[in-house]
Amino acid sequence: MPLFCRRLFVLLLLTTAPGLALAQSTHSVIGVRAVIAPWSDPIEALGTLRADESMTLSATVTDTIAEITFEDGQRVTQGDLLIRLQDAEEQARLRAAQALRDEQRNALGRATELQNRNLAARADVEDNQSRVDQAEAEIAALRARLEDYQLRAPFSGRVGTRNISPGALVTPGMDLITLDKLDVMKLDFSVPEAYLGRLAPGLSLSATTAAFPDAVFDGEIASLGTRVDPVTRSIGVRAEIANPDERLRPGMLMEVVVRQQPRESVVLPEAAIQPDGNRHYVMLIDDHDTAPLLRRQSVDIGERRSGEVEIDAGVSADDVVAVHGLQRARDGQAVRLLGLIDDATGVRDLLEADR
Repeated sequence: MPLFCRRLFVLLLLTTAPGLALAQSTHSVIGVRAVIAPWSDPIEALGTLRADESMTLSATVTDTIAEITFEDGQRVTQGDLLIRLQDAEEQARLRAAQALRDEQRNALGRATELQNRNLAARADVEDNQSRVDQAEAEIAALRARLEDYQLRAPFSGRVGTRNISPGALVTPGMDLITLDKLDVMKLDFSVPEAYLGRLAPGLSLSATTAAFPDAVFDGEIASLGTRVDPVTRSIGVRAEIANPDERLRPGMLMEVVVRQQPRESVVLPEAAIQPDGNRHYVMLIDDHDTAPLLRRQSVDIGERRSGEVEIDAGVSADDVVAVHGLQRARDGQAVRLLGLIDDATGVRDLLEADR
């Protein structure tokens, strides 16, 4: 077709179908509504988990194991008997001491009766009383020694895997079984000393681990170290994280984010921000009778976090901002708003619905 004919065809099309031409030239965008959301300045660190209470039980005497009363990984209560050593010899000594005490008590009774009749000296009564007291002390010592043959849980928790069996010979200091209290975990990490003035007990934090990539564990700072490491110039921090389902275990590596200076801020997606030199802009979508119009608005931004930006000035809560289709967006341009994204609706959903 000659060039003149093509131009004439376009002119006729614009003259006969102005509505169609306007529809083809209208730019489509997707918006998002600015919201007020909790915000804080993050401090990131790596930490290691520890049990709230943790110990390794060991014997204080040398003897063989007579009984093991727990299974691997079993939950136990404070005071539960875990391991009983062979104590037959000590039990025999206790019975002998008890028999001797009974004999001394009988002798004391006879001496007291004679002394009441003025048939024995008071010194005899006092000597027999001393023998009874000595026998009682011996019995108390034997009972205390027998407690060393019974290893009980010092606190409620979960035992580890046992590597011992009945009949095995144990000696003082030998590791027998681990016991950990896991309902609350301690998280130890270090931060640069420059943050010391911003940290305090009670400050909230969140932690994640590769073992549970979709889970976020919340906690708070329990205490700060009393010294700054002169080599790394960092200070130790200890936090506490609730662990009611006991998914977290001692020794796990955690990625920690401390939420300092918590506040409420206007928040927008990072995709809505257009940098221009040292300044930042957004495209506000203003409602008009004919069609929504774009308005370029300068904004002051604060901190950033994953996919979101804090807005200090320029945008208020409930303002609608263009987040998709910004490549060809211009100030004052009339646009076709496909919809607003939110937690339930994404950009892809709106684009597919417009097909």
